[in-house]
Amino acid sequence: MKKRSSDSVPRVGSSDQKAIGDFIRSLRERRGLTQAQFAQALKTTQSAVARMEAGKQNLSTAELSKVSEALDHKVIAIADSTDFEIVGPTKLSGSIATNTSKNGALALACASLLNKGKTRLRGIPRIEEMNRLFEIFESIGISVKRDGEVIEIRPPKKFNMAGLDVAAARRIRSVLMMIGPLSHMIPSFELPHAGGCKMGNRTIAAHRFALEDLGVSIATGKDSYVISERRIRTTKLGEVVMYESSDTATINAIMRAALLPRVTRLSFATPNYQVQEVCFFLKKLGVRVEGIGSTDLLIEGVASIDMDIEYSNSEDPIESMMFIAAAVATDSELTVRRCPIDFVKLELLKLEKMGLKYDVSEVYVADNGGTRLADVTVKPSKLTALHDKIAAQPYPGINTDNLPFFVPIVTRATGRTLVHDWMWENRAIYFTELNRLGASVTLADPHRVFIDGPTKLKAAQIVCPPALRPAVIILIAMLAAEGTSVLRNVYSIQRGYEEIAERLNSIGANIRVLRGV
Repeated sequence: MKKRSSDSVPRVGSSDQKAIGDFIRSLRERRGLTQAQFAQALKTTQSAVARMEAGKQNLSTAELSKVSEALDHKVIAIADSTDFEIVGPTKLSGSIATNTSKNGALALACASLLNKGKTRLRGIPRIEEMNRLFEIFESIGISVKRDGEVIEIRPPKKFNMAGLDVAAARRIRSVLMMIGPLSHMIPSFELPHAGGCKMGNRTIAAHRFALEDLGVSIATGKDSYVISERRIRTTKLGEVVMYESSDTATINAIMRAALLPRVTRLSFATPNYQVQEVCFFLKKLGVRVEGIGSTDLLIEGVASIDMDIEYSNSEDPIESMMFIAAAVATDSELTVRRCPIDFVKLELLKLEKMGLKYDVSEVYVADNGGTRLADVTVKPSKLTALHDKIAAQPYPGINTDNLPFFVPIVTRATGRTLVHDWMWENRAIYFTELNRLGASVTLADPHRVFIDGPTKLKAAQIVCPPALRPAVIILIAMLAAEGTSVLRNVYSIQRGYEEIAERLNSIGANIRVLRGV
């Protein structure tokens, strides 16, 4: 079949009633509502809901708005709502380069606030989460300018916290990483409760306890966190033990320690890729950091940073794993270039033990001068399920963001696979969405699923989960599914992946971007 370009196509008219009905039903089921409960929320009858979901009721714009409000999800597609139409099964081929890291970019942007001078960052992806962060920055007076492929950031002499874009701040969890740097600039301020992926409750205890030891108090109000600085002795060695393995909390602690004129020992720090990225950056700013890549960091802070600097963000191991998973799930041969190899080694070993054939090039160094890269070529292979479970661990274990990619992969493996997602409340529930495509995914509890394979995947229409990685694994499974699938409301994917449809099309996918009703 001829590959179609990623274009924009409006969709209107009564012929969509069945599609809209399916859409509403899947949203209702995702919210855990019965038809009777949904009818009560709409102040209508259960039989009316049944007709609506069967596509036998012509709904007005006002009625669709009421449905959207009851389900807390847009049903009417407007300008910023985007769907993907995917024709499969796909055979990927050729090669593709890994983009720079979303998590690294967010952390670097926040760390740039420590510098009174001009920070020029290369490799900042054009994704929705970065857009929200920059909206927050600009709302409080931080200068953000894009000069071609470079983002230039400069803090103001005085921050305007009263002007904070609360709506943008509520949409991303990375807003928490502003606490570390801002605590040096502003004696007391508020930040709204953080958003991001919806995968159950997420505590800020690791942030609070680490920053308390570094002279910052965080009080939790109804709608916001109140942050205030208190004096601490800065002449002696300070020691902070991380309460739990949290990348963003570790970064917050590092950024706070960077402007304390003393040595801080950070124990049980996560050595994940975005943490190392911030450490490399701070070293260029004159902050001495020892132990990079380990769980024990020594940070010798400085009293002030005021310099003009340019720094390159490194590649994203999670995106590398996404392309690897897409190749494996579609039984394709594909070369993924510029993979941060130290952060996908274990994932590749697990796949090798399942029977995957692949080659790895010689290692070379990323533009940041620290991250090791390699090119990985995945080859068509017959897979067998592992006897033991697949579970994430803090680095150097399987990355928690890479764990979901094993779900579409193991639908091709002969046997039963247990995937244990212990870090996240309720994320495993989203894995069962692949059943709509013909997979055999059994939910054992909110953290564990059993996947039986191999299964032949078939096309379906699915509403994108409000979580980045679960949304992407549905996209990957649709690449392998027979027929034409529709993945609706893909904002979750756009949060973390730049031009993903276009890039997948460049290696053989058949994805059309749909905008409109």
